[in-house]
Amino acid sequence: MARPRIVVVGGGFAGFHALRTLEKTLPADAAELVLVNPSDYLLYSPLLPDVSAGVVEPRHIAISLRQQLRRTRVVLGSATEVDHGAQTVTVRTTDDGGATEEVVTLSYDRLVLVPGSITRQFDIPGVAERAHGVKTLVEAQFLRDHLLRQLDRADALPAGPEHDAERRQRLTVVAVGAGYTGTEIVAQLQYWLSTIASRWSRVQPSDIAWVLIDLAESVLPELGPELGEKALGALKRRGIDVRLGVTVKEARDGETELTDGSVIPSRTLVWGAGVAASPLVETLDLPLQKGRLVVRPDLSVPGAEGVFAGGDAAAVPDLTQEGTPLTPPTAQHAQRQGTALGRNVAASLGHGTAKPYRHHDLGLVADLGGRDAIAKPLGIKLHGPLAKLVARGYHLYALPSMANRVRVGTDWLLAALLPAQSVEVTRIRPDQALVSTAQQSSAHLRG
Repeated sequence: MARPRIVVVGGGFAGFHALRTLEKTLPADAAELVLVNPSDYLLYSPLLPDVSAGVVEPRHIAISLRQQLRRTRVVLGSATEVDHGAQTVTVRTTDDGGATEEVVTLSYDRLVLVPGSITRQFDIPGVAERAHGVKTLVEAQFLRDHLLRQLDRADALPAGPEHDAERRQRLTVVAVGAGYTGTEIVAQLQYWLSTIASRWSRVQPSDIAWVLIDLAESVLPELGPELGEKALGALKRRGIDVRLGVTVKEARDGETELTDGSVIPSRTLVWGAGVAASPLVETLDLPLQKGRLVVRPDLSVPGAEGVFAGGDAAAVPDLTQEGTPLTPPTAQHAQRQGTALGRNVAASLGHGTAKPYRHHDLGLVADLGGRDAIAKPLGIKLHGPLAKLVARGYHLYALPSMANRVRVGTDWLLAALLPAQSVEVTRIRPDQALVSTAQQSSAHLRG
């Protein structure tokens, strides 16, 4: 008899750790394991700000799926349709850089839906065409090289007041989202550019303007008001203009208009205003809660036999909190939910015992560049160098590959000992780094 097939859609934290658990739990002949993912690596996304700032090499936060998951067959592509009645998944694969498409259909006995999330965008004029996220390696590398290019072109402008307007546009960065992602990326990029700007003949660090905006009334609300104030103080001390209670009204060529009527001259718009579940979940004809797939406490999907879900795309109840809210879309929860998915899927095949997902949040960390950082491990509030040590220690612990840990640790050491790098090497086109392109958000909707 053929072995049952377990198909996992999504190779992020949840999918990776689900398969790692399945490989450890199931005997070799118990099931066929298949992973559907657009890339052949797990991206350790919490370190993307370090990549943008040139502190960490991009490949060092990309964990090889084939190297780490030896018993899993990796199918490179995007799931475009799930028929939970026929128990099939339709996958669009790409070859030759996307020039050739092939549609394949995979049958499954168990399906694990963990397609993750994309950067949340709103129907704001000009944002889709001009804003860049920081959720993929392409976006992180583009942003770094884009900022270097703005310094080059500002430096090359002839002296004189007739060029002052263009100069301001090129040397002003507007970032949306004062949460975890937006705050980290602005803080680290500002620190990096402040150390290298003097290498240009006509540019000084003080010439570069940074504007961080958010509709919320505080910075880093995930860490509470006290640490949020510490983070806000660090940002303002470095000259970053933080504007709360406002957002973008329209993004135009060379300027960004805010909802308070102010207009900021800028050619750089960074978008980090939260995340939304993968568009795939909207095509499944299954119940959603706040845009995420409804699941039971054991992460099985009601109304779909043999289907499980977790991570950012699933509305997972938090059994550790009063009132049972949904778990937040963080890497910490996605990783633990992946482990729970692997255990419960194996149990559904007769190996082990299924348990409801339960995880007490360990806290968050935020690296703000230089000696600045904010951390709240196990409820303990930290800031400054000690928080920096905790943040980096946590990331090294959470990286699921010893080789990647060594490489990232070496990158941090070299960054502390050597001058910051300021060379542009990737040459990614702006259209390649738009959210819809870089995050392949439209691929799930193509049949």
